[in-house]
Amino acid sequence: MILGVISIGTAFAEGSLVSVQTNDSNYSEGDTIIISGKIITIIGDTQVTMQLFKGDTLIEIAQIKVSQDGNYLHTIIAQGPLWQSQGSYMVKVTYGEGNIAETLFDYIPESKIIETTGEFPVDAGDSGTFDVKYTIRGGIVESIETEPENLGLLVKINSLDNGKIILELPRESIGAEKQNGQDETFIILINDAQTTYEEIQSNLTFRTVEINFEKGDSEIQIIGTYVIPEFGTIVMIILTIGILTSVLLTKNKFQIKI
Repeated sequence: MILGVISIGTAFAEGSLVSVQTNDSNYSEGDTIIISGKIITIIGDTQVTMQLFKGDTLIEIAQIKVSQDGNYLHTIIAQGPLWQSQGSYMVKVTYGEGNIAETLFDYIPESKIIETTGEFPVDAGDSGTFDVKYTIRGGIVESIETEPENLGLLVKINSLDNGKIILELPRESIGAEKQNGQDETFIILINDAQTTYEEIQSNLTFRTVEINFEKGDSEIQIIGTYVIPEFGTIVMIILTIGILTSVLLTKNKFQIKI
């Protein structure tokens, strides 16, 4: 028996004719699982036999046609009575006599996905605090901090699975605006890599954004054009400049009188 084991990346064991991979390593209930691979040497009209296991339980079996270029593909929707167990699932493919490849992925059913709604108090320095309402699915919010140097917020999370977070951002505390006062797009970074987001609600008081994240992500930065502590910094700078100017003028006045 020849065994090839891979995950998200085509590879062949020595002497094997078949490979297998999935389009992701983590799935939730309702996700589309794409199983694909390549045959090195096509054997007539031989099809790939695919078996999907959770432990010793067979979840699905299929015969998959091989294209002329040696590639094959099969799609599974992760839902139904056999998709109730959380954990590791194994895809096993067989082609011809003794050519076998396997790959693993993790799965979590809807009932096991954590969703939390809450309100996090954010320290705004001399301005006190302001609250950010949130809903997170697939993780836990550990902290939300201002980042005055970036004119935004840093949201630290513990992502237990692929998920999303919805944040209700109060305009009086954080925002992104153009010079004409119209809304500007936020810059969103996850673990220092820029990503997209969806603005699901906007009114005179709040802008609500939805951000997707992956298992293992830990930091989400929301960068705008202002955040509350910035005002405190600017006030201090202006106050300091005013005091220095006053001192200099006073000094010059005394020197003139002398």
